[in-house]
Amino acid sequence: MLIPIGFLIVAFSVFGGFALAGGHLGPLYQPTEILMICGAAIGAFIAANNGKAMLATLRTTSKLKRTVKYNKETYMELMALQYKLLAKARRDGMLAIERDIDNPQESPLFSEYPKIQADPMIMGFLTDYLRLMISGNMDPHQIDELMEHEIEAFEHEAHIPADALAKVGDALPAFGIVAAVLGVIKALSAADAGPDEMGYMIAHALVGTFLGILLAYGFVNPLASRIDRQVGEAVKMLQCIRVTLLASLNGYAPQLAVEFGRKALHTAERPTFNELEDHVRAAKSTGTGGA
Repeated sequence: MLIPIGFLIVAFSVFGGFALAGGHLGPLYQPTEILMICGAAIGAFIAANNGKAMLATLRTTSKLKRTVKYNKETYMELMALQYKLLAKARRDGMLAIERDIDNPQESPLFSEYPKIQADPMIMGFLTDYLRLMISGNMDPHQIDELMEHEIEAFEHEAHIPADALAKVGDALPAFGIVAAVLGVIKALSAADAGPDEMGYMIAHALVGTFLGILLAYGFVNPLASRIDRQVGEAVKMLQCIRVTLLASLNGYAPQLAVEFGRKALHTAERPTFNELEDHVRAAKSTGTGGA
């Protein structure tokens, strides 16, 4: 919802301010200028990226309707789930959670947290490394190194759409200048035009520069920044899981392990110590009741 609101504010501020200053919006509508600028931007995007990058960009932009994917409530659910898994493994042995890990969609433990269960990224990362912990063939340092490599690879791949859009946004002002120069050439080539007509054609040509800059800094680059923020949210979620599991591997009790995970969060989403402790106690009492 925030994206269309932001775009409306940009459009209203620019075009509304122009109209309030006494300008007429009619001359700003130049289909040929739009064709040159947008067509060149699309062509450059296709030329600069392979099929995988273009598909990744299209898939990512379709998900931008979500305002906040991972908030405090999501992190609380994640840490409560991790606490229950680690507590069950500590109490009954790592093999006790093997059935939950192998078939999480039918696990009563996972089903208590549908938001986490419905996220394939979280589920894949969490269950993969819990399987490695169950195997017992890797030391904490090796698992930590593997988690770091996977998070780094995920971050690099997830940044591709943002980088592709940012490059298009950086090119749009230049394409606007190209369209404006072509318009000026057209105006100057009309030798028999009078001063009024010449000024009219040059004004139309300058619309290209205006449109290129507006599209770049008002629309395309903000989308790239938004994707970049979403990547940061996803990476922070994986880091929270990583820190919690690593603390458990190093022998810390489940309640302390989720506290390690809490410390890895940004302050905007991080629950307080008391909030997390109360949530963990509630999860503990629920788990004990169901045992």
